[in-house]
Amino acid sequence: VQLQASGGGLVQAGGSLRLSCAASGRTFSSHFMAWFRQAPGKEREFVAALTYYRDSVKGRFTMSRDNTKNTVYLQMNSLKPEDTAVYYCAAGVSPTRLRVGVADYWGQGTLVTVSS
Repeated sequence: VQLQASGGGLVQAGGSLRLSCAASGRTFSSHFMAWFRQAPGKEREFVAALTYYRDSVKGRFTMSRDNTKNTVYLQMNSLKPEDTAVYYCAAGVSPTRLRVGVADYWGQGTLVTVSS
């Protein structure tokens, strides 16, 4: 599985962005997917995996997937400057391991910058 993330950019606080992660390979539907992010100078952190969200994004971010398009999405609303980070999508066969960052595949990341 190869993952290609896109959709990042510069947005003002309070704005919205939708990230996409397109996957190649026939085994996409058998993998669990997740989003992570890494802010400058910080460690990578879990963001979302379908119904699981980190507390700081609950109610603002929504993850979805479309198996017909081999794509997962991260709709990000009410963005805050602290959401600024490189966002990565990841795939794995174990949802519990995936949520703690143990993934079988990683995308290349897409930069989200939220200005105040």
